[in-house]
Amino acid sequence: MNIASADSKLTRVSLEIEDAIARIILRNPPLNVIDIPMIEEFAQVLVRIDSEPRVTAMVVSGEGKAFSAGVDIAAHTPDRVQEMLGKFHGVVRTLLAVKRVTIAVVHGLCLGGGAELAMVCDLVYTSDDAEWGFPEIKLGCFPPIACTALAALVGQKKAAELILTGRSVTGREAAELGLVTRSVPGGQLDLALQTCIGQLLRLSPAALSVAKKASYAWDSVHFDKGMARAEKIYFEDLMKTEDAQEGIQAFMEKRPPRWTGR
Repeated sequence: MNIASADSKLTRVSLEIEDAIARIILRNPPLNVIDIPMIEEFAQVLVRIDSEPRVTAMVVSGEGKAFSAGVDIAAHTPDRVQEMLGKFHGVVRTLLAVKRVTIAVVHGLCLGGGAELAMVCDLVYTSDDAEWGFPEIKLGCFPPIACTALAALVGQKKAAELILTGRSVTGREAAELGLVTRSVPGGQLDLALQTCIGQLLRLSPAALSVAKKASYAWDSVHFDKGMARAEKIYFEDLMKTEDAQEGIQAFMEKRPPRWTGR
């Protein structure tokens, strides 16, 4: 059943449910930038999936040549950033709370908010040559979700390097760091996904749901507090700096930023 074909309101994502597997595909060409309409549609389909008792697992992927190049930079203006980040972080919180097993399948660019969206899924499969990174610091910003949760995946020092330098890594290095579950050659990505799905479908959906809840019981407490603190710092400290405004403006004007340190 392809739900998207029956719902003309979905333009930024598509939703397909076949047997016990739900598939969400990001669809905002060419790079699947996460804008507010996509965030709202993603939230809508997450609620729909979690209300489907027959669904065991949910797969998130990107259409075309990228998973996602990140959250819409144009929406980082002072008058829009709080709405945009508030809605995006709300989707991430919902994704973390989904009772189904969540699987991200990554190819091409997976940057910023796109990388944050993928990394919070339960299982992550990536092509060896995918590009992962959190380049926000290059715009005079920082990635709140990565600042909250990345260290739990890769360790404090590696997380600090990725966040503070904004450097990108390949899918292969992302696997070595522990950012993803497994890295495979691009041509084997679908096979890796199907193997995982085959394993999950042999298991009890009820047991998977409860095991997932128990697995995050400890981290969820710290994540909620950490996210609240990171958001407060972002809005009250970062967005009041001249450099944050300059970084966004420079990106929009396609020129090097002129930092003042203020």
